[in-house]
Amino acid sequence: MNFYNNIHPYYCGIDLHTRSLYVCILDQNGSKVLHKEIKASPDKLLDLLSPYIGNIVVGVECMHCWYWVSDFCQEYGIDFILGHALYMKAIHGGKAKNDKIDSFKIASLIRGGTFPLAYVYPSNMRATRDLLRRRMRIMRFGADLKAHVKNTNGQYNLPPNNLNLRYPNAREQMRGLFDDKTIQTNIDLDLNLISDINAQLSKIEWYIEKQAKQH
Repeated sequence: MNFYNNIHPYYCGIDLHTRSLYVCILDQNGSKVLHKEIKASPDKLLDLLSPYIGNIVVGVECMHCWYWVSDFCQEYGIDFILGHALYMKAIHGGKAKNDKIDSFKIASLIRGGTFPLAYVYPSNMRATRDLLRRRMRIMRFGADLKAHVKNTNGQYNLPPNNLNLRYPNAREQMRGLFDDKTIQTNIDLDLNLISDINAQLSKIEWYIEKQAKQH
């Protein structure tokens, strides 16, 4: 794990939320220069940081809404660092459920050289990465559906089969297998979702291949 240890006149820790930011700025001596909550707005953040541009580093924890803060800092030439959420939790004991304390902890980690760095993914590639991550989650969901079909088959002591439910013909063989209508409805739900997922994954994979060539 790499830690940020560059020296600046000021260190800014931001506790991120969808609609608000809690900002803490420390000087080199560790004294609080500013500590307040603002709306999650580029204009509000610029008003706050303008006096320190060129002399400050901004750090946030790797949460879901850091993208725009990174882009904002890049636009205005502000040093930006992203904190590894898992290691930050290990170092300072996790979020305190208090935004004011959390922003101070982040600023203190940066100033003290113990801010664990995460990779700031390039803005032009983030959407593709997010799509790949979502594809993975959907594939896992599809695997769970297939497992449910197989487990139900065993649950009712039906003969085992080696059907690969990825293929339409295999899915069709599972329709009408159970005499109990409720059980079959449950299986049909799995099969229909698997069909829909496969269709969507094919589109996503085609699109991702195009994007990969561009990157």
